[in-house]
Amino acid sequence: MNYKIELSSEEVPKKWYNINADLPCELPMPKNSEGRNQIEDLQKAFTKAALDQEFATERYIKIPQKVRELYMQMGRPTPLFRAKRLEEKLNTPARIYYKREDTSPTGSHKLNSAIPQAYFAKKEGVERLTTETGAGQWGTALSLACSLLDLDCTVYMVKVSFNQKPDRKNIMNIYGGEVFASPSENTEFGRKVLAENPDHVGSLGIAISEAMEEALNNDNVKYTLGSVLNHVMLHQTVIGQELKTQLEIANEEPDTMIACVGGGSNFAGALYPFIKDKLDGNSDTKFIAVEPSACPTLTEGKYEYDFGDSNGFTPLLKMYTLGHDFVAPSVHAGGLRYHGMCPQISLLAHEGYINPVTAHQRDVFNAGIQFAKCEGIVPAPETTHAIKAGIDEAIKCRQTGEEKTIVINFSGHGMLDLKGYANYFSGEMPNSK
Repeated sequence: MNYKIELSSEEVPKKWYNINADLPCELPMPKNSEGRNQIEDLQKAFTKAALDQEFATERYIKIPQKVRELYMQMGRPTPLFRAKRLEEKLNTPARIYYKREDTSPTGSHKLNSAIPQAYFAKKEGVERLTTETGAGQWGTALSLACSLLDLDCTVYMVKVSFNQKPDRKNIMNIYGGEVFASPSENTEFGRKVLAENPDHVGSLGIAISEAMEEALNNDNVKYTLGSVLNHVMLHQTVIGQELKTQLEIANEEPDTMIACVGGGSNFAGALYPFIKDKLDGNSDTKFIAVEPSACPTLTEGKYEYDFGDSNGFTPLLKMYTLGHDFVAPSVHAGGLRYHGMCPQISLLAHEGYINPVTAHQRDVFNAGIQFAKCEGIVPAPETTHAIKAGIDEAIKCRQTGEEKTIVINFSGHGMLDLKGYANYFSGEMPNSK
């Protein structure tokens, strides 16, 4: 039995997969709100390359050689593991696999988009990139990518995560990133929020507004986003393309594929190449998107136009949303505390191709601990959501006797999230909504 399936460096994909070419119906375009021109702001805030990819319709887009080289140098391809000990512990006939995106230097999948975004910015003469981050994984990845490509980097980190995870700030500083707790005194919008509530815990929507404000007010600065938008989903599809090859080597056809969702990047990256097969009528795979019960965007949000940030700098996007002024409870899965969802994923969920589910905070930490005891890897709080759903599916197989193949995208490790685990063991962690 092959417990670990690795690919050679030369098997890093040479193209990104663009699901815009295969969606079951036309993706609603962004639009301006009444009396404002946010699309013009978008053109000022983002690099030209990012916007070209955002609206691209060709099925495959070539990965620049320099980006591909950096992918290799930073650990791609990533391995696929069989969770045999977890299967035995659960006494399930299911076969459980997990794609290890935690093996990157920054500990998550986020470098897959940070590297190309920094690369294109450097090519366009940009001097500094700004961004938001929730749990800190995206901010960490962009800080490293900017260091690799000799760019300055400013990160607005949601204040509750900034306080929960001080080591995330430290590692961003090591990579050269300048990190501010959001809301901050740096921006007009941050000052406005603090004036209304000096103790505001922050949100991804607020942090996006602060980072975008900086880009809009400085000609040599561009804004980058770690999730939600089409071009970010595009970059992440290196995961799913590698995974396809690895499952072929394992002689497996996935019955169920699972990833956590906040804005959608790791879900899209791992699953889009397989969703294409379903869109083509060649697959019956079930795709499960797992979100916190404290931030149930896909399961309880409305499918409508809304801003991607709190201040309305972004155009209106057609997506599942809890409202751009929504502030999620302070659960430890900071990367999943976003009010909206990627428009592509929203459309696919609305059309019935994706099955969204929620999970409670203590339940997912319990699943993460169970996984760590069996497989040896401590998962990020975000990743524990996917693990919880994977365990649930495996238990169903134990009850029915079905020998299904379950694939989990292991989006990141939790070695910088140990305070959350400490709260779990001390009994201080609420079970969220």
